[in-house]
Amino acid sequence: MVITKRGLVLGATALAITTVTVTTVGLLSKSQAVLSEVFNQSPKELVDEVWQIIDRQYVDGTFNQQDWRAVRNDYLNRHYTNQEEAYKAIREMLKKLGDPYTRFMDPQEFKNMQIDTSGELTGVGIQLAQDEATKKLMVISPIEDTPAFKAGVLAKDVIVKIDGKSTEGMDVNQAVKLIRGEPGTSVKLTVERAKKQIDYQLTRTKIEIHPVRYESKNSQAGKVGYIRLNQFSANAAQEMRNALKALEKQQVTGYILDLRSNPGGLLQASVEIARMWIDDGGIVSTVNRQGETDREVANNRALTDKPLVVLVDGGSASASEILSGALQDDKRGTLVGTQTFGKGLVQSVRGLEDGSGLAVTIAKYLTPSGRDINKLGIAPDVVVELSDAQRKSLQQDRAKIGTPDDPQYAKGLEVLQQKIASKQNPKLQSSAR
Repeated sequence: MVITKRGLVLGATALAITTVTVTTVGLLSKSQAVLSEVFNQSPKELVDEVWQIIDRQYVDGTFNQQDWRAVRNDYLNRHYTNQEEAYKAIREMLKKLGDPYTRFMDPQEFKNMQIDTSGELTGVGIQLAQDEATKKLMVISPIEDTPAFKAGVLAKDVIVKIDGKSTEGMDVNQAVKLIRGEPGTSVKLTVERAKKQIDYQLTRTKIEIHPVRYESKNSQAGKVGYIRLNQFSANAAQEMRNALKALEKQQVTGYILDLRSNPGGLLQASVEIARMWIDDGGIVSTVNRQGETDREVANNRALTDKPLVVLVDGGSASASEILSGALQDDKRGTLVGTQTFGKGLVQSVRGLEDGSGLAVTIAKYLTPSGRDINKLGIAPDVVVELSDAQRKSLQQDRAKIGTPDDPQYAKGLEVLQQKIASKQNPKLQSSAR
């Protein structure tokens, strides 16, 4: 995410994301870092505060073809006896925008968001979203080594029931409340996959997420550095820096960066990590409704210039797409796998006076070449599809991920070895052209 004078900007994962075990929004700016004390703010003042923020910042100046001033008059002319009535009215008002990413969080939801960002999580291990078209609740991806991952929950699964309760008409925040709970307690998720319903009885647990894991692997081209980045959390950049420094000391000849099933996270983390790989070139630009562009570029401080292959799939979203799009556009890395998710909008998150919070879509982001990947995703340079059986096998035995038993990794290694050989022998590269 990018912290600006106007507030916090973030790259949320996808489709109105409020995750179950980890939120992909970001940390608050210092002035908003702690939930503000409950003021004697009337419910009507809270409604107007939200309206004002949308009026100033929302990315679509037509407000989804709504007469936004008429909307204000409507909701301020109503009578509210308590905050809960105001919360309900605010959510109703925001629905008029037709934007699942712009959402209101009551004080508890907002507090959960901040706790989640810290990396100490309690849940079952899934990123949850609401499909913009169908309004169904969808799994973006399960987090590795969590109850959902081990049970076999897959990206794109549609959650149709939670403990037997239908999710029809349920928004993400409501689903989060039902799925969250004390460690050791259980929740049953009924998912729909390929027109079949599957029940998963999951035990909630405390989840510690270390976003980066890495190792040096032997190959025909010498030692290869394998780095798996699971999410762009607050400590992702530092862990990536540590991994690169350690692998450089081991004198690896090239890298495979695994962004598969990485739902995104902090936009600033993706920028910082991109600068570790890209020495010169653009990274990402954001465009607001006034057409103003904020462009992030490399700073000539890359930690390595060795050949790079990036693994991506349909669960690679938001900040993952920023990083992979920059590496592809700047011709720094070769993308292997399948089409990414397609989330190219930027949200600002801010605390409200009564301790609640608001996420507002304020801009869209573009790759260095100007690509708008929202709803489209990024196409890999080398396509490698996984069958359902292969995907399930990798989930059931995560030790296979990043090994020859992982078809996308195996192809990535093949591509990387070709790149290493070309770099070591420029004549091969010249003749290949």
